[in-house]
Amino acid sequence: MTIAFHGAARTVTGSKHLVSLQNGTNILLDCGMFQGMGKETADFNNDFGFEPSDVHHLILSHAHIDHCGLIPKFVKDGFSGTIFCTPATMELVTVLLQDSAFIQETDVKYQNKQRAREQKPLLRPLYTVADANKALQQFETVDYNHWFSLEDGVKFCFTDAGHIIGSAAVHLRYTEGGVQRQLTFSGDVGRYTDALLRAPATFEQADYILLESTYGDTLHNTQNPTPDALLNWIENTCLQRKGKLILPAFSVGRTQEILLALNQLELENRLPNVPYFVDSPLSLKATNIVKRYPAYFNKSIQTVLETDNDPFHFNGLKFVASADESKSLNYLKGPCVIISSSGMGDAGRVKHHISNTIENSRNSIVFTGYCEPRSLGGRLKLKPKEVHIFGQEHEVNAQIGELRSMSAHGDYEDLIQFIGGQDKTLLQKIFLVHGEYEVQQQFKTKLLQTGFASVEIPALHESFTLGE
Repeated sequence: MTIAFHGAARTVTGSKHLVSLQNGTNILLDCGMFQGMGKETADFNNDFGFEPSDVHHLILSHAHIDHCGLIPKFVKDGFSGTIFCTPATMELVTVLLQDSAFIQETDVKYQNKQRAREQKPLLRPLYTVADANKALQQFETVDYNHWFSLEDGVKFCFTDAGHIIGSAAVHLRYTEGGVQRQLTFSGDVGRYTDALLRAPATFEQADYILLESTYGDTLHNTQNPTPDALLNWIENTCLQRKGKLILPAFSVGRTQEILLALNQLELENRLPNVPYFVDSPLSLKATNIVKRYPAYFNKSIQTVLETDNDPFHFNGLKFVASADESKSLNYLKGPCVIISSSGMGDAGRVKHHISNTIENSRNSIVFTGYCEPRSLGGRLKLKPKEVHIFGQEHEVNAQIGELRSMSAHGDYEDLIQFIGGQDKTLLQKIFLVHGEYEVQQQFKTKLLQTGFASVEIPALHESFTLGE
């Protein structure tokens, strides 16, 4: 068996790992979009590094765009096989891919107006809404803990990864040369103390593990719980400085966690009386999907549901639907909290909110999760004096912050716990994916010190032959 790493290799986005068996079967694990990588982003997203028509099966770990976002292009470019995921992932990926396609069509239409005036060649979106809808017809759902046979001698199983609703670790069993082996792909690993979801599930012994490493050098802050941290920012920004608090947040996972924390503050009679807006139609759709899977919630939220049938709603909350309503928030007088996507601040409505609030010292922009270093969020976290947005330079006068307690990714202790049930003498190799290279190097050292014998950090498009 050979495995090639065509994304999330020494970087965090673009998850794509191609497994090629000796019998000629090719299985792709994830088909994610590169995000927040500056001018290189488009080139990375246009080059798979392999021919889509040569792939027979696609197994998807979860619905985040950096794991599923290139599926419509993958199908458009020649993939005709089946795409497997969990039922909850299917629901989320439907709205996410349609939204992604709509944004791309809209952005290209806007750019082409300017390019036409300048007599430049017109651009094409990576894919259209029609492409996304066509790709969705090739999906098939598989429940957790069920071994599904792809073909003779090859099967896979999903276990709960605890990252977002429907997220899964993928366990691939295959027989070559009369020997059965297991390759486990972690997908994205959640936290064992997640505010909403169950802890990641244990899994059977693997021979090889592809392990995410986003926070491989970090321990999350557990001393300042998310509700308290949010309350501090609301009081400081909205009550004391009478400003706007902008919370860039991914529509799936992070937005629901913020709403959960604000709901908790209301239940504890600590929620300040200011307007709260979720400015993302996609977030509303995603929140409604999350509500349909209460069995995936942890015990604490199960207890909350006994007295509160909607832990994602509270007084003062409004979901903003139309673009006109979103624009009107720019002219809103007085303090408010605006939760909007994307989480890296690089696209979507939140980018407009950032550009409209960043020069006012009364306001705060607080990031709620990981930001690729070259993204707008990554650049703002460095607290520069000026930043370039929509072709203009803006003075950074707003307070820039980060909620380190809010991450759906496990820290290095969570990641080590995730693989802690494995017999180190039987586990032949760990491949670190989905992480920045410096972080991965530090995490590799921790894993070796913990007793894992062989750890690799693949480069983009690098391949390894296993089992020989």
